[in-house]
Amino acid sequence: MDLGLKDRVYVVTGATRGLGNASARELVADGAKVVVTGREEEGVAAAAAALGPHAVGVAVDNADPRAAERLIATARERFGRFDGVLVSVGGPPPGFVADATDEQWHSAFESVFLGAVRLARAAAAELDRGGVIGFVLSGSVHEPIPGLTISNGLRPGLAGFAKSLADELGPRGIRVVGVLPGRIDTDRVRELDSLSADPEATRRAAESRIPLRRYGTPEEFGRAAAFLLSPAASYLTGVMLPVDGGVRHGF
Repeated sequence: MDLGLKDRVYVVTGATRGLGNASARELVADGAKVVVTGREEEGVAAAAAALGPHAVGVAVDNADPRAAERLIATARERFGRFDGVLVSVGGPPPGFVADATDEQWHSAFESVFLGAVRLARAAAAELDRGGVIGFVLSGSVHEPIPGLTISNGLRPGLAGFAKSLADELGPRGIRVVGVLPGRIDTDRVRELDSLSADPEATRRAAESRIPLRRYGTPEEFGRAAAFLLSPAASYLTGVMLPVDGGVRHGF
């Protein structure tokens, strides 16, 4: 199936590793060009080099109010166009309600929530018909995840923002989509498992609750994200797609 990604240009944030990187790899593999971001110059350069000539890296923090303008300008200057953005950021620090400080809440809000809103707002002003804005969110949009209090507080609100944005941008032919990872085998998920007394037992228990009985691979997530961003998904907007092996049982 031709996804129609050839020569389309996307900004993918948080793409030095994990789900953002997996999504960028799948986009490039199908012919797209990408601007990838991360906080550390060295990591961004390495990620862009690994993706090849159809990628350029920009070291930037999503919380920087100037990030969105800089990234979109880079897409146009380097590749001559801008077709969409996938907003992916690392998860906030784990912890329970009593553990989270005001500073942690504030930092996470700036990066995870407000940074994503700024990027989406800037993209909406620059995109033409056929453009797309995507958000990497979490299964916590539907159900809180124990031990991830800050994420549980921010992700559902961002999903609500995305749904509102889909309604507002739909008449202009611009789509807005969300991708909700479950237990995908990334550094972040392995780190969360490692916080338990027995990480291997924790993983086995988690897998037993997944209908497919395994963690997903980053590549499986990346392919789902690439499809949603592509012209092949041109009549999908406002959707929140779980990529979770069947964990979500609701319709």
